[in-house]
Amino acid sequence: MKKIVNQILISFLIALSYLPFPVLFALSDLMFFVLFHVVGYRKKVVYTNLRKSFPEKSEQEIDAIARKFYHHLCDIGLEGIKLHSISEKELDKRIKLNGLEKTEDYFRQKKSIILLGMHYANWEWSASLQRLSNHQLLMVYNPVRNNQEMERFILSMRERFGAISVPVHKSARTAIEFDKTERPGCIWLGADQTPAPNTRFWTMFLNQETPFFSGPEKIAAKTNQPVFLHYVRKVGRGKYEVNFIELFPEPAKEKSDDILLTYIERMEAIIRETPEHWLWSHRRWKHQRPEGTDLIERLPVQQK
Repeated sequence: MKKIVNQILISFLIALSYLPFPVLFALSDLMFFVLFHVVGYRKKVVYTNLRKSFPEKSEQEIDAIARKFYHHLCDIGLEGIKLHSISEKELDKRIKLNGLEKTEDYFRQKKSIILLGMHYANWEWSASLQRLSNHQLLMVYNPVRNNQEMERFILSMRERFGAISVPVHKSARTAIEFDKTERPGCIWLGADQTPAPNTRFWTMFLNQETPFFSGPEKIAAKTNQPVFLHYVRKVGRGKYEVNFIELFPEPAKEKSDDILLTYIERMEAIIRETPEHWLWSHRRWKHQRPEGTDLIERLPVQQK
């Protein structure tokens, strides 16, 4: 029965993807009303995250950010489904790319690269950038639990333009392997996700003690692959600017923790500038720092 229900749902999502953008955005407005005013989808999580991240803001300001966030969440949910059928011509009208020339320079040098991304603006459409890049795009993801049909549907959208989806537990090995292949790889890591509480890397982020995966830094130090910040900026409804910003050309030469600290510093500045485009419905601060685990100081990065 579960498999049949999933197949019906996927068929509905495929049909939905063929609707024109004006219709999708009208549906998004309806979804906002339902999620925010009727269902109250994760409102407690969203408002708690916002209040703790911005204690200096008034309740009216927090509410304004939350409402904008829910509007944006509905937009990107439908835009993500649209990835199933959107044409390259339509993507060219809706995505502007900055910084690709630098990554292509590394490709000509036969060098793989690392992209440190974040759940900000529309990260799903970044899968389509494979058609513009000579690097093999390797998109790290967390497998969908107990729903293989839905996982196959999501991966089919992400891999439609030639990108390869890599389970998170295989990310380090895959990055190292592509360093030895004829075609260099570009591994994309959504490095703002929540690791297990026993991770060693805890620092202050958005006014709260926060754990981060140390894997991205370990991969960079081991492979010495140039590290870029992958930053997507929303410039209009259904329109985005994707930026590849080089952070470390030779990460193996950097001090321990500097790569992650720099990434966190840049990410927080982006979120503070336009907070409604980050994924506030995620339970990012569900863990507490274990006793005996030190908090890593961010001041040295701020002084750079």
